[in-house]
Amino acid sequence: MAHKIRITKQFHFETGHALYGYDGLCKNVHGHSYKLAVTVIGSPIQDPTHTKNGMVIDFSDLKKIVKEVIVSPFDHATVLNVNSPHKELAEEMESRGHKVLKVPYQPTSEMMVLDFANKIKTRLPQGISLFALTLRETETSFAEWHAADNL
Repeated sequence: MAHKIRITKQFHFETGHALYGYDGLCKNVHGHSYKLAVTVIGSPIQDPTHTKNGMVIDFSDLKKIVKEVIVSPFDHATVLNVNSPHKELAEEMESRGHKVLKVPYQPTSEMMVLDFANKIKTRLPQGISLFALTLRETETSFAEWHAADNL
């Protein structure tokens, strides 16, 4: 029987956003120092001739995937919902040279973590599954995605 092991890599990035139609302060453009924990699950490689022997996935390989699909696009970007009047704000900011990430959803932590899960899952090597994501917006507020909840 192959043993299943979970490994986690943590990331951080700075991102701005605004919530269109929200009834609180977050309707204004503002930013967060996000912290993202990515947990994958798989069986360690059991081949003494393999350079990754004993690893589920090399942490540097996981880092490369997450940096490419999440950290690089989101870091120091302003995330705005283009299915709302924020589309015009996004276009204006872009025209002035700002890094804007236009998304088809309200950029809450909940929707962002769902987007992140979908992006990461498609990039993982065969035999490795996304187990969980935790996206921390502040020290006391975070959203979680778990594979078991999304079968």
